[in-house]
Amino acid sequence: MGARETLTKLLNEADVEVNGDRPWDFRVRDDRVFRRIMGQGSLGAGESYMDGWWDSEQLDELFHRVLRARLEGRFDLKSGNLLNIFHALVVNAAKRKPFQIGTDHYDVGNALFSRMLDRRMTYTCGYWKDASTLDEAQEGKLDLVCRKLGIREGDRVLDIGSGWGSFINFASERYGARCLGVTVSREQAEYANANRSNDRVETRLLNYRDIEGRFDHVVSLGMFEHVGRKNYRTFMKKVRSLLDENGLFLLHTIGKNQSSVSTDPWIAKYIFPNSMIPSYRQIAKAASRVFVLEDWHNFGADYDTTLLYWWRNFKGHWNELADLYDERFYRMWKYYLLVSAGSFRARRNNLWQIVFSPHGIPGGYRRTS
Repeated sequence: MGARETLTKLLNEADVEVNGDRPWDFRVRDDRVFRRIMGQGSLGAGESYMDGWWDSEQLDELFHRVLRARLEGRFDLKSGNLLNIFHALVVNAAKRKPFQIGTDHYDVGNALFSRMLDRRMTYTCGYWKDASTLDEAQEGKLDLVCRKLGIREGDRVLDIGSGWGSFINFASERYGARCLGVTVSREQAEYANANRSNDRVETRLLNYRDIEGRFDHVVSLGMFEHVGRKNYRTFMKKVRSLLDENGLFLLHTIGKNQSSVSTDPWIAKYIFPNSMIPSYRQIAKAASRVFVLEDWHNFGADYDTTLLYWWRNFKGHWNELADLYDERFYRMWKYYLLVSAGSFRARRNNLWQIVFSPHGIPGGYRRTS
C-alpha cells in the first residue's frame, strides 16, 4: 500500500477525510505530503504544514480526532522520533543549556506575547470556572493559586519561572506578599522589572539551581515542563531547600497520563527545545520522601479554551505583527496553538495544580476552589 493510501486509511479511522468538505478534513496542496508524513511522522506533518503542503479549516478539531483515535502511535518509530528519543536518553540538555528555552521561545518578542495574551501577560492555562473573558480566567487562576497557598500580607513568596511578572504582581497587589520571580528569559526579566506594580516585587534572570534564600511559599506556573526528566528530583529537592518548614509549594504544570523519555520532535525543534511533559508517575516519584502531597487538581479542559483565545488574539492582531514575522512563522505559530488545543480536548494532555508541604498540614489540607 502506498503512502497516500496508508495515510488516507489512518485518517479515516479518526473520521477525517482527505480533501473532504468538513472543516476538520485534511486538504492536500502538494501530493508530496503523503510520503513526507509517512516517512517523518510528527516532524513531517508539522513542517509540511508550515511549508503549505496541506491545510485544514479547523486544525484543532482535526488533531482532536487524530489524537482521540491514538493514530500518533503509528508513527512512534519514524526516524525523527528515534533521534529525539536517543538524544533525550543520552543528553541532559535542560541542565547543560538552561537558558536556551528563554532565548529560543520566550525571547521571540514581547510584541507577539502582548497581543496574544491577557492584559497581565499570563502564559499559562486560565481558570474558566467563573470566567467569561481571558482576563477574568487568568486573574481567576492567579487568585486560585494565592488562596491554595494561603498567602497573607508580608509573606515572602518565590515564583520559579515567573514570566512577565503576572503572578508576583497579582500576589503583591491583592494579598500584600513580598515576591521574587526568576526567569531564564532576558526579555521577560526586563519587562517584568520595568512594569512591576510596587517595590515589594522583583524579577531576576536566574536558573532555578542558583536561587538562594528562604521563602514562606514557593510557586511554579508552567515552568516544570522545561526542567527535564533527569532533573525532576533535583528540582524538588531544590524547592524543598528554599521552602519554610511550615510553607506550601504549588506546582502548576502540563502533564500526561503515560511516562515517556522525550517530547514531540516538531515541538522540540520549533517551539520548546529541551522540553518534556511529565507524567503523574514521574512527578510523584520525584517528590517521594521530599514532600507530602496535599492536593492534586486537574483542570486540563480549560487549556483548550485558553489556547483558542490565544489563537484568536494572535490571528486578530496579525496585521500588527506581519512586519516582524513572516508567513511561515504565522503557520508555525497557528499549528502550535491549535494542535495544542486539540491535544487538551482529546484529554491526551492535562493541566495539574499540585500542592505539597514539607511535613503534612496538621489536621489536613483543605482545598479552595
